[in-house]
Amino acid sequence: MIDLRSDTLTVPDRPMLETILSARLGDDGRLDEKGRGEDPTVNDLEDCGAELTGKEAGLLCCSGTMGNSAALLTHCGPGDEVLIDSLHHMYRSEKMAFSSRFGQFHAVFFDYDKQEMPDIDSMKRQMETHPIKLICVENTHNFRGGACTDLQRLKKIRDLADEYHVPVHMDGARLFNAAAYLKTSPEELCRYVDSVQFCFSKGLAAPVGSLLCGTETFIKKAKVTRKMLGGALRQGGIIAAPAKYAVLHNIKRLQEDNENAQLCRSLLNSLKLIIPQPSVQTNILMLDLSHWNGEPETFCHMAEKKGLLIKPVLDHCVRLVFYKGITKENAVSAARIIHDLDDELAGDMNHGH
Repeated sequence: MIDLRSDTLTVPDRPMLETILSARLGDDGRLDEKGRGEDPTVNDLEDCGAELTGKEAGLLCCSGTMGNSAALLTHCGPGDEVLIDSLHHMYRSEKMAFSSRFGQFHAVFFDYDKQEMPDIDSMKRQMETHPIKLICVENTHNFRGGACTDLQRLKKIRDLADEYHVPVHMDGARLFNAAAYLKTSPEELCRYVDSVQFCFSKGLAAPVGSLLCGTETFIKKAKVTRKMLGGALRQGGIIAAPAKYAVLHNIKRLQEDNENAQLCRSLLNSLKLIIPQPSVQTNILMLDLSHWNGEPETFCHMAEKKGLLIKPVLDHCVRLVFYKGITKENAVSAARIIHDLDDELAGDMNHGH
């Protein structure tokens, strides 16, 4: 079975697991006068992440959702308006900051252009007519097929934010996949944002955790927010140790995942009903099933019978995600299964007519 449901399926290898046994541990919840906890492994990871992103400080969170939620709840308060894409993971999946039961923020939407990057004119129009308190970007963009926002566009977003004196938060769950595709450093990608969250548990293949990075003042406040979200850790080094190993050993290999997704897409040019996304930049490939009259869930069941696990997303799409442990051969096999399914669907449609 080829499982392409998500890159969260990565599991730690033995050397990564062994770092837990040798990790120096303390109580991360006991803070000194500078606001640092007593777990040296957590502190080391937070410093490492801050350096990677070019920020002053980092904060270990249990998940990407917690990292993003802590960021938004630190930047804003109830009733504040946040400029965001309606397909951003923070809005569509996490929801916490925009829920009437929790954050109570109001979402103001901007458009994406044909390059699958934020449309600056659309953002500007919203900034002119709404009292926006925060701009959100997602890099790579999950529900837009792993699309990247490049440095030039990020700089324009920064310039707009500065014009209106508004901070920018980046959901960089797959930040390192974006850096690999854009052939730049994570630090460069984060230069134009005030805060950034990135995950250890996706392509980097650690079992759990994400890091929120920003200024020392911001992170000190976010640590209070994290505690309110139930995210204060004790011996957090058991999470931090494999995460640090992931950063040291698994960033460079992410290009392989991007290339395997691109390879799979290159083999899907002659489909009859299924519409693959026009181009693949990183490790996500979306298939549009809107020309077929069935449900994405049904398509996923059909794929599973042929040995391919994939996930329905949005209203009429399925998603394939490539990660550590998925080979070129798997990518080729996945493309072959999609061709077989396309032939079946087209045959059924013709038979129906």
